[in-house]
Amino acid sequence: MKKKMLLGIGFAGMLVVTSDAQENPTVQANKKQSSRRPVRPGVSTPGVKREMSSITPMAVFPVEGTPDWQVVTEDAVWVTNGPKNTIHRLDVKTNHVAAAVTVGQKPCSGLAAGFGSIWVPNCGDKSLSRVSIKTNAVEATIPLGPAESEGGVTTSPDAVWMLTDKAGKLSRIDPKSNRVVAEIAVPPSSVSCLYGDGAIWVTTPEKNLLTRVDVKTNKVTDSIAVGPQPRFLTFGAGAIWTLNQGDGTVSRVDTKTAKLVASIEVGVPGGGGEIAFGMGHVWATVFQIPLSEIDPQTNKVVRQWVGAGGDSVRVAHGSIWLSNLREQNVWRIDPKQL
Repeated sequence: MKKKMLLGIGFAGMLVVTSDAQENPTVQANKKQSSRRPVRPGVSTPGVKREMSSITPMAVFPVEGTPDWQVVTEDAVWVTNGPKNTIHRLDVKTNHVAAAVTVGQKPCSGLAAGFGSIWVPNCGDKSLSRVSIKTNAVEATIPLGPAESEGGVTTSPDAVWMLTDKAGKLSRIDPKSNRVVAEIAVPPSSVSCLYGDGAIWVTTPEKNLLTRVDVKTNKVTDSIAVGPQPRFLTFGAGAIWTLNQGDGTVSRVDTKTAKLVASIEVGVPGGGGEIAFGMGHVWATVFQIPLSEIDPQTNKVVRQWVGAGGDSVRVAHGSIWLSNLREQNVWRIDPKQL
């Protein structure tokens, strides 16, 4: 049956086209899921909390489905859409969706950019799609899937990296050949990885661990105990920051010493979420608390927004980019307006 289309006014006063939520099974499923999620407390520091309704985005990008993982390139922000088997290119100059690229089945587990391409893990067919930034087309499909749907993929100066086995396997892929050239044993049930300061950093939620892998030797050099159930991570201010789903904290690990230097109360426990570094600060997102801003100078949350929205966040092109999965859109936020 053809879906009804509703014409309405978007968050920034812009005319947008959305589908009737009553006929959209994704929206219905997300509403059922939200009713089962525990309420997240956030922080109790006076003057820190504010409402998402106080933010007026400078642009709203409609992405029917589940806009999720993001990655930034020179002139665009890219976002995955699992139910549609696509990634979407958001043009930062025109503030329009410039392209929708069909990839593998059910893109998941992050996005990465490098070597003229966007790298897309697919959970449905256990593959890794390589999309040309120049042509917006798939140029290679690698028969290698992610270890978990909520993980990550990353690039170093000469390789692509992804956890590919729950038994504990970090795969190093040569972008020249699109082939695996090394497999590094890491703790079992490791899920996400990120390049930073000459190393690949790997999270293992079941062990409360952050593991450092040297990119020159392909060897594990350090295992660091962090907060409960670390999953997503970001790099900035000389540190790796892990978002810990067990208690809703963020752990700060110095990349030079490989030592835990701070545990930051954010009040965002539970599944989902993501974390990013930009404009000198750390930004976390989860449902119910779409934005939390952490100052690396004080290791404290300085602002936190509560309300509808959130799921993935990036900071680039002078803006904060927020995937609102349940609302089926991506916000571009001017930080001066916050």
